[in-house]
Amino acid sequence: MNYGFIIDNRKCIGCHACTVACKAEHDTPIGVNRTWVKYVEKGTYPNTRRLFTVHRCNHCADAPCVEICPVRSLYLREDGIVDFDRERCIGCKACMQACPYDALHIDPETHTASKCNYCAHRTDRGLEPACVIVCPVHAIISGDMDDAGSEIARTLSRHPVSVRKPEKNTRPKLFYIDADAAAIRPEMAPADPLYSQTEQTAGVGHFAPHGEGDGRGNGAESVAWLLKVLPYSADTIARAESKVQREAEQARRTYDIPQRGVLWDWEVSGYLWSKSVAAGMVFLPLLLQLTGLMTLRPRLELALAAFSLIFLMLTGLLLIKDLDQPGRCLYVLLRPQWRSWLVRGAYILTAFAATTSLWLLLLLLGVGGFPWLHALLVVLGLLTAVYTAFLLGQAKGRDLWQSPLLAVRMIVTSAMTGSAAVLLLGLLADHGVLQAPLIALEVAIVAHLLLVAIEFATPHVTVDTATALGLIARGPLRVPFWSSLALGHLLPLALLLVSGNGLMVLAACVLVLLFTLVGEHVWVRAPQLISLS
Repeated sequence: MNYGFIIDNRKCIGCHACTVACKAEHDTPIGVNRTWVKYVEKGTYPNTRRLFTVHRCNHCADAPCVEICPVRSLYLREDGIVDFDRERCIGCKACMQACPYDALHIDPETHTASKCNYCAHRTDRGLEPACVIVCPVHAIISGDMDDAGSEIARTLSRHPVSVRKPEKNTRPKLFYIDADAAAIRPEMAPADPLYSQTEQTAGVGHFAPHGEGDGRGNGAESVAWLLKVLPYSADTIARAESKVQREAEQARRTYDIPQRGVLWDWEVSGYLWSKSVAAGMVFLPLLLQLTGLMTLRPRLELALAAFSLIFLMLTGLLLIKDLDQPGRCLYVLLRPQWRSWLVRGAYILTAFAATTSLWLLLLLLGVGGFPWLHALLVVLGLLTAVYTAFLLGQAKGRDLWQSPLLAVRMIVTSAMTGSAAVLLLGLLADHGVLQAPLIALEVAIVAHLLLVAIEFATPHVTVDTATALGLIARGPLRVPFWSSLALGHLLPLALLLVSGNGLMVLAACVLVLLFTLVGEHVWVRAPQLISLS
């Protein structure tokens, strides 16, 4: 069996009966929806049309939410339904980042992930999903696509259909008949700020929060009023009217569910930063020592092991803090789903922490000089620094994180923060400025600047990637981004190159560590500001 859905947009009247039936069937809390209807409008009055599009889980054959879920809370049934078990969910929100269709949400009552599950409790009894039976115009068709005699199989064989975001290769099983591209591609229909119905939380009715007569009309009326009171030339007037007409013909989203917002916020940014520091201050100096470029003194080696463990503890605390079900944090280790890089990362972190603890213990006992242990710490440190790139790569909903440069950038970032930490500890231990970490820091800063430049200069395949980079360079994230480059890269590099003075090196290291955190926060937030539905 292989269950799927068809939405026939020739019939849908946008009545929201499917939304209401779904909420009633599953007792879904106010503010979240498993299925919903999005409105997109085209044209300008009186030549307008409204498009209705039903959105929900696509029950993908290759579901990225299932692959990234660390505890098997989400799973693919034999009949093709992607179902979930809220008793296992830890509330990590990774599934929401992985879903390209914005189909998942966190239930505000259970604090676990939730979504359309094809009314599996009804399907198992031979009944159709609640949304199907309630639709007054039979715009929703469900059934077994492998059954040649079923209505859905016959319909698929007779009508051309579309799916959302086929480029993601998730093989979605939610098909649309006569779907307008603007209705199924969110970047083609930005939210219209003139409507209070842009999101459900804004109420109903045009300009409801503002009352009538607030002076806001459509674009053509606004331009006409301006042209009456300002002395524009005829050419300027023509260009302005043409521009307004073009904009009016563009699609705009006028009703939708509330946007999910930033799911992974400062906790994840802090976790990436603390993990980077913990890994870098171990693998970099030990690698330099193994290659004969540096000799670690016992006091500095002891400090490196101790502070690395402190930053690893901070990493663990931030990870737990980000969970909506923190009491289930051990499920990642005890109930692992091995395809998820959350699980692989958790075991890498655990192995790195255990090996670093052994290193610290041997140093405290006065036993040292084990090259095999140092080599193992280098490997585990590099894995700790880089594994999150593969985790973010599993978040298929966020195009910016799919960059092939991400893994390299994370290693370079860890080398940069690690060398800054080594230099700081060396100064505090009265060893003076350590030349090998100093050179490593300068090289890492330059390398990181080059990687960022390549990221912006390279042509990007998807609109979402270009949009996210625009938000970083020219949008709401421009201040922290340019600050991180100026104060976390260029200024420290200048201080290091101009003077080898200990005070200058100290200032440079502090700036690198502080503004690397700012930079991580920018790259974590940017793709999450883009609507997926």
